[in-house]
Amino acid sequence: MRTVAKRLENVENIQVTNFANGFSIKHLEVDTSNGSFRYQQRTMMSNDPSVLRQTMDAVQLKQEMFNTPIEERIDVVQLDHFLKEELGSDIPFSYGVWSNGDNCFVIFNNQYIVPTQNQVDYRYLKSSEYKTNLFPTDINNPGTLHVFFPTKSAVVWGRLWLDLLMSLLFAAIILGSFAYTINVILQQKKLSEMKNDFINNMTHEFKTPIATISLASDSITNPSVINNPDKVKRFADIIRQENKRMHGQVEKVLQMALVERGKIKLNFTEVNLHQVIEQAVGNMSLQVERKDGTVAAELRADKHYIEGDLNHISNVINNLLDNANKYSPEKPEIIVSTRNVANGIEVTVSDKGIGMSKEAKKRIFEKFYRVHTGNLHDVKGFGLGLAYVKAMVTAHKGSIDVKSELGKGSSFILLFPFKVGQDSVEHEEEG
Repeated sequence: MRTVAKRLENVENIQVTNFANGFSIKHLEVDTSNGSFRYQQRTMMSNDPSVLRQTMDAVQLKQEMFNTPIEERIDVVQLDHFLKEELGSDIPFSYGVWSNGDNCFVIFNNQYIVPTQNQVDYRYLKSSEYKTNLFPTDINNPGTLHVFFPTKSAVVWGRLWLDLLMSLLFAAIILGSFAYTINVILQQKKLSEMKNDFINNMTHEFKTPIATISLASDSITNPSVINNPDKVKRFADIIRQENKRMHGQVEKVLQMALVERGKIKLNFTEVNLHQVIEQAVGNMSLQVERKDGTVAAELRADKHYIEGDLNHISNVINNLLDNANKYSPEKPEIIVSTRNVANGIEVTVSDKGIGMSKEAKKRIFEKFYRVHTGNLHDVKGFGLGLAYVKAMVTAHKGSIDVKSELGKGSSFILLFPFKVGQDSVEHEEEG
């Protein structure tokens, strides 16, 4: 718009110079009545001094032009051409020339308008943010050029929406890639910690029985022992027990590998769940009593036969009891209770041990994850027990939940359906 104003001023300067030199195309003519100048709308060529006023030079003529109304100094056809050249023809626009002298618009869209015409129709032009002074070197500041774009928003968004959409898409891809990378790094860090923890625990778990077997073997070969059948039998039993212990640890790892690959086969039979619990409680009582603790069974379920794999269900109960004992540092108080719910039986293993944080509760069923207790080896195990428990309960179409609070203990709630093929068990007592 400033370029258009400059071009209009240049045209006027050329016309004034040409007129002062004695010729003009669209020329200025002397009004003999008052000595002023006005534009003529006819075309001619003239170098006749009688027609043109030769007594005034270009500077004087320009000073006289400053007093000419702005609409007489602008050719509307030329203004329209300049605007379309500078702004382009692909964007619709309206324009007008505001006269500061008349305090109204005097030109609108390629035509002159009467100053007394209703100016309300041009209020959008008056308030347009796109405007520039015309004839800026004129000290009288004759008027301004206003341009209004009625479809500005549509044009801008029409041109920008694809770029904006692509920018948002690329930003989302970059943020997504960044988030994925961070997630992978955190996962790798967690896996690395779990791997190191597993290796440390495995080394510790195998080191003790290996050392015991080694000592027992050396003792048997001692001349003072080899001739004593009772001592040989004693050391042989120790070797057998430690070997069985190592075999059990290896078996846990192999079972989890089979579970993950989905190759573990379950032998479904009718299982007396109360009998399984009583036997597990009896086996655990010896270990609990050494710590001056108690373990009890509160079997309230009237229907306690379920369809399942006896060996794996026994392992599930034993694992939960073993965890309850290990994570109860002083005088364990363990209770195993049962009750009937719709279509199944609920088993709850509760203790008053160290409990778990919310973060630990979210991860305890992950393979190799172990709740830390400050000393890496004060609680033995590979971190596979609860992962195995969850896998086996799920394989029996049941569910497992945990309630725990730091310092107050934990409760593991198992739900087994009577029949593996029936609908999932609901948390409702039979009426």
